[in-house]
Amino acid sequence: QVQLVESGGGLVQAGGSLRLSCAASSSIFSISTLGWYRQAPGKQRELVAAMTSGGSTNYSDSVKDRFTISRDNARNTVYLQMNGLKPEDTAVYYCNLHGRILRWYDYWGQGTQVTVSS
Repeated sequence: QVQLVESGGGLVQAGGSLRLSCAASSSIFSISTLGWYRQAPGKQRELVAAMTSGGSTNYSDSVKDRFTISRDNARNTVYLQMNGLKPEDTAVYYCNLHGRILRWYDYWGQGTQVTVSS
């Protein structure tokens, strides 16, 4: 079982920045697709950003040009740099590890709260 531990959430004013981190307990990290998702109250969980093991990235339109996903395979850690935060970015953010070794796997962190005040 892979453990994902997130950190870096908090309260920030609109226009501010935060960096989320997610550390994985397994070396399968380096061969996995990594993702950050978020879920606001009353809404479905949505993909924010993802990065494949090869380094290709994908962002939702709502965060493009403001958020950056990166990974450090030596530390088994994925980051989400969030700049220009808006109140609508307020949500619980979850990191995700996804891939396949004989069978598909999908692991989630416990979530970290990000609150952006106007």
